[in-house]
Amino acid sequence: MAVMGASSGFAVSSQAPCAPPSLARRGASGHEATNDQQDAAFMSETGFDVIVIGAGPGGYVCAIRAAQLGLKVACVEKRDTLGGTCLNIGCIPSKALLHSSEHYEEAVHKLADHGVNVGPVTLDLERMHARKGEVVSANVKGVEFLFKKNKITWLKGEGRITAPGQVTVGDTAYAAKNIVIATGSDSINLPGVAVDEKQIVTSTGALELAAVPKHLVVIGGGVIGLELGSVWRRLGAEVTVVEFLDRLVPTMDNELGKAFERILGKQGFKFRLKTKVTGATTDDTGVTLTLEPAAGGAAETLQADVVLVAIGRRAHTASLGLAEVGVAMDDRGRVATDGHFATNVPGIWAIGDVIAGAMLAHKAEEEGVALAEILAGQTGHVNYGAIPGVVYTWPEVASVGETEEELKARGQAYKVGKFPFMANARARAMGDVDGFVKILADKDTDKVLGAHIIGPDAGTLIAEIVLAIEFGASSEDIARTCHAHPSLNEAVKEAALAVEGRALHI
Repeated sequence: MAVMGASSGFAVSSQAPCAPPSLARRGASGHEATNDQQDAAFMSETGFDVIVIGAGPGGYVCAIRAAQLGLKVACVEKRDTLGGTCLNIGCIPSKALLHSSEHYEEAVHKLADHGVNVGPVTLDLERMHARKGEVVSANVKGVEFLFKKNKITWLKGEGRITAPGQVTVGDTAYAAKNIVIATGSDSINLPGVAVDEKQIVTSTGALELAAVPKHLVVIGGGVIGLELGSVWRRLGAEVTVVEFLDRLVPTMDNELGKAFERILGKQGFKFRLKTKVTGATTDDTGVTLTLEPAAGGAAETLQADVVLVAIGRRAHTASLGLAEVGVAMDDRGRVATDGHFATNVPGIWAIGDVIAGAMLAHKAEEEGVALAEILAGQTGHVNYGAIPGVVYTWPEVASVGETEEELKARGQAYKVGKFPFMANARARAMGDVDGFVKILADKDTDKVLGAHIIGPDAGTLIAEIVLAIEFGASSEDIARTCHAHPSLNEAVKEAALAVEGRALHI
């Protein structure tokens, strides 16, 4: 689940943009090169139509789409493998551990309810980590295959923009008509809490713990902390979440957030909300955190074996040479762009976590495709009102569009339709009845404005409503669409029916 940032309400214009301006090169004599000479230089061994810096989901997808459109493309990546944070140390390994830990918890606590008796269940954490590595390896090798298939040059090393139209990797300078910054984001550090990736860890270290901690404290009640907290809770850790604000994932729909906190509490999570962490010390026995009420008050301590710092991420722009070439940044350290992903420096563009908006891999991918099409002279477009966010706990949490709080804040008249999974036949058969589907629609036009789901497979169920928003559909359009029975998707249909007060099964 993630939240739309300051750019959430803006969409890239559907107007076809002008072709990017050519960047003139000067020859040895200092005179400006002719267009023919310039084009010949670009098509040389070190010249490209597009150089993408960063091979995460935004970068590698941008590179692939640009190559499909006939552009000569290179992608700079300093890791030994492609895929960026997402495939190597983020989305993919965390989902592998989430899935494995779900199987473990099911075997320990749930299979007997289905008449499946497996005897004593033991945890082989080493094998679980090995499987995670196999999943990561298959994915990153898949991206490498796609680079070869699409004739994309992988420039291995750290890239730096040394002039408009020039990227230097190692000791070699490469010419580019267009440079795309797609370098992603890094974990934010917390003052007074020094990360060592052993006792005090970021998400990277939390994916590699060699043993299940007795007590894991998660600093930050957002997506990353709750997902990784779920992994280690299922495997036997006591988990306490410390959050500065008064609720979890504070940008999600308030009703959804309250239900989420209640369900996680039933699973064994403990919460310290409205609390800040002001310091941490480590020794052979573990970590001692110093806590204070967010509103001020007496300090106290909290003991943990491992502490996960998950207070957010920030754009990774260091060492790119942006200041030297004059690329403007916003007040949050992100690359400033216009509605076409262009920076203030002609020929330099940016997508993904380094620009405003939700820090989501799929948002970055959509921007990568849109930008590649713009660079090829086509019309690139991203509808930021139809970007879903998902928390891959169990039950999952998924959201798209606006929340009730946002609608109220802008004075929008709306209708609400809700349907509980308790009343869904498939959910009952699965034994997963926690949660509900909630659809928000315009009071007058019935156009779907947002949807919020907490329940089994919510990340899959939200796709139908994302499509509805993309096409400007009404709740009645969803309600009158035939849904297979028995399926979890019927809960979406029933919520759409409930918008007009005509749900059938409650």
